[in-house]
Amino acid sequence: MSTAAQHPHLTVVPDQPTAPLEGTVVEKTAAVEKGARPAWLAAAATHAKDNHLYLPLVGRGYLRLGARWLDRYHDDYPTLIAAARKESREAPAAKKKEAKQHVRDLRADHLRHRFTYTGVTVGWVAAGGTGLAVATATGSLWVDLAAGFGAYLYGLRHGIGGDEPAAAPAAVQLTTPYQAPSRFMSASGAASLLANGQSEAAPAAVETTPASDEPELRRILAQLGYPNITIIDNPPMNADGIRTIVFDLGGTGTVTELSRKTESLAAGLGRDLTMVDIDKVPGNAGRASLWTADSDPFEAAKPSPLLQQQGPIDSWKDGIPVAFGKRGNTIKLPLINQNTLVGGMARSGKGVGASNLIAGAAMDAMVNLRIVAGKHNGEWDPYARAGVASTYFKPSPERLLALLQGLLADKDRRERDLGRHRKSKLIHGLIGTIGGIELLVVDELATYTRPGKPLRDEILAALEELSQVSLGAGILMLLITQYPEVDVLPTGLAMNCGTKWAMRVDTAAQSNAILGAGSAGAGRDASKFAPPRPGLGWLVNPFADVTDLARSFDLDEDERGEISLVLQRATEIRRAAGRLAGQWDDPIERHLLNATGLSSAAGGPKNDGQPGRSVTQLTGEQRLQLDAIRGALSAMDQLGRSEAQLDEMAEIIGDAMTPDGLGALLRAGGAGGTVKVTVPHKEGRVNGYRRADLEDALKFLDGA
Repeated sequence: MSTAAQHPHLTVVPDQPTAPLEGTVVEKTAAVEKGARPAWLAAAATHAKDNHLYLPLVGRGYLRLGARWLDRYHDDYPTLIAAARKESREAPAAKKKEAKQHVRDLRADHLRHRFTYTGVTVGWVAAGGTGLAVATATGSLWVDLAAGFGAYLYGLRHGIGGDEPAAAPAAVQLTTPYQAPSRFMSASGAASLLANGQSEAAPAAVETTPASDEPELRRILAQLGYPNITIIDNPPMNADGIRTIVFDLGGTGTVTELSRKTESLAAGLGRDLTMVDIDKVPGNAGRASLWTADSDPFEAAKPSPLLQQQGPIDSWKDGIPVAFGKRGNTIKLPLINQNTLVGGMARSGKGVGASNLIAGAAMDAMVNLRIVAGKHNGEWDPYARAGVASTYFKPSPERLLALLQGLLADKDRRERDLGRHRKSKLIHGLIGTIGGIELLVVDELATYTRPGKPLRDEILAALEELSQVSLGAGILMLLITQYPEVDVLPTGLAMNCGTKWAMRVDTAAQSNAILGAGSAGAGRDASKFAPPRPGLGWLVNPFADVTDLARSFDLDEDERGEISLVLQRATEIRRAAGRLAGQWDDPIERHLLNATGLSSAAGGPKNDGQPGRSVTQLTGEQRLQLDAIRGALSAMDQLGRSEAQLDEMAEIIGDAMTPDGLGALLRAGGAGGTVKVTVPHKEGRVNGYRRADLEDALKFLDGA
């Protein structure tokens, strides 16, 4: 017998002739016989008695709780493991090892999940059971009854409902002919149908299963040259208007060929290019995964995951999060065997895209950042101030050429070290042994390679040679350009950049200059972004297995100081590893110092990209003198004067500094002896120092 309350069956009867009613009309009164139970209470008692006090519902409630616990105990892991095992069996030989490792990882995650869930359950049961046992053992009869009644109600609560099937919606009769909008159709397309007199409520009555849109998909694909597709999986659209359909192409082509027609497919589905994605199902070149959305996934920017990154990054193994794809997936670029080219016109977002990669590289202590600016502004100064830039200087063709020559010389040294370890190229385990990964960043490449620029031919020759021969030695380049033209970016250099990111440009030719000849004809044209969005571009990286649209994560310095925040953490990571500028013997900066007499470690003595005499080359005595001069100038700042005596400056400096000791350090540091100065608390002129003399000494020791 069903224990749930049943609605009475209603029967529509034909109209009957009205007949006179017989009987006596009795006036309703509020009087109730004394001692009689209210009707509702009597009905409730009868219902409870007929249903055996709902004890079957209580039992069913606890059975449901047990089943729910088992569901959460297993979670989705059995299904995921089964799917992964199937993929492992079907995977090609080259990916068999990776597929088997994926199965092992899922099993380990499942085991860890079960232990965690069981532990949490045991903890809560032990706590609740102990409390209940103490309460029932020490409490009165009323406490025991309350506990039992609570357990009864808890089971009853979870045992009620859930068995009745949902009633089918009543059919809707349309007063006008109706054309159901496709499940693939965008909101604007559906709105146009409604505007032409279609009923807004009609789709719910017409379309009931995901299969109802299959004929339309077959028609569109047939027009594109795939008439024999087989639908493998066609789930309903989720609440966000997103769905993924899997189908076989029926031997009429490959997914790679179909992906070149993504824009045409998107047009047939009533969507924009950014709202449709085609991917190959692993292990089957003819099985496609079609992802569609009802809105542009790149419309809103997303904050960089680096803002939440607390610990170090292994840029070789794990990659650096730089962008997100159509499906919302995070794209990580590994610093391994690839030069990178980022191009786009002004305000296209190429700087933010590159900053994600460079700031992430700063959080890997084994990446030596060499930043060569193309402008004199302070865009890259934070890397110098944080001490994470091993080399940083602003426009200087002579210094760039010297840097390239130093990297080529270091390439030979690295290859000799690899040879001693019997390796033909760098592997992860030898990164620290050979001195880390070198990452050369050249911003605004046209500053150095545009026709007519000083040393252009020599710089281009060195860049091309470095791009050709240095990858195996762990020397990589990141080139950023606003002018992706052959005169600025020769084909010989561009073709050696395996990772390419083309943001908005003016012409298809410029897009091809970044992505490679024929890319625009294959559908990857960075001149056709409509609307253009900062950071949105075509991203190609074979190691990240991506050749698609991607938008860089939002990482702002000017208004929110986010890059400085990331670099603060990078500083701590590198300091702990002994890899801040000046903490380790840097062969590249040693080469630049020998070649030019100036250092650009951490942006030079003032951390502003202007090379100077290396502070790291000062003797111990010179460093004490430098600290004393800086302390004296700081004391003058606190006093609010440009003249001061030794005793008042020494008192402010503190740290056991005496007037005589301060005077000796200032003289040895080049500030000279005391001169006559005027101070407010002394009459006449007394012995002291002027700010101008201290600043001249500071410039000498700073190398300016």
